Amino acid sequence: MRKFIRFITPPENWRIPVYVLAGAFTGLAAYALVVSNAVSYLSDNPATCVNCHVMGPQYATWFHSSHREHATCNDCHVPQDNIIKHYVFKAQDGLRHATIFTLNTTPDPIIMHEAGQRAVQANCQRCHDHTNQHVTSGKISYDQVQKGEGRLCWDCHRDVPHGTVRSTASVPHARIPIPQSPMPEWLRTITNR
Repeated sequence: MRKFIRFITPPENWRIPVYVLAGAFTGLAAYALVVSNAVSYLSDNPATCVNCHVMGPQYATWFHSSHREHATCNDCHVPQDNIIKHYVFKAQDGLRHATIFTLNTTPDPIIMHEAGQRAVQANCQRCHDHTNQHVTSGKISYDQVQKGEGRLCWDCHRDVPHGTVRSTASVPHARIPIPQSPMPEWLRTITNR
């Protein structure tokens, strides 16, 4: 243990700069966690999805859909087959979303990646399995859906639950929960002069 402590302890003349940089990094990391409301991502609250303002249309269209009373964002967009897979997917997808949002590379329209499509398809089947066992549309049968052949559920059910308009500006007047500003009141007062 002493060897390890000696290994990570910087030489005498480097200690102050290293400790200052470590403190600055820790402070910035803590600030980023507070600003991003990181704790909210552990919940299943749909309002968390609008921490990134580009998800406003998705939140608004879900809020006015029939799914609102029965399913949250995570119920549809995150695997539900086991708890470990659920949180690993949620962490990976959240990191991917944070990176896209931070680098300002959000596509318009927002399109699900392949892993997200698999999760949503599995969750459509999980929730609606009992109502679809004896349904055939003429284009695809229940057995084909179960085997992963043919179409995805939203190929036919396009309007569920987010409607047909896909642009990030599709619902400009929608009322969505607005995250609280991370800027302290004293700083806001100074900058608004």
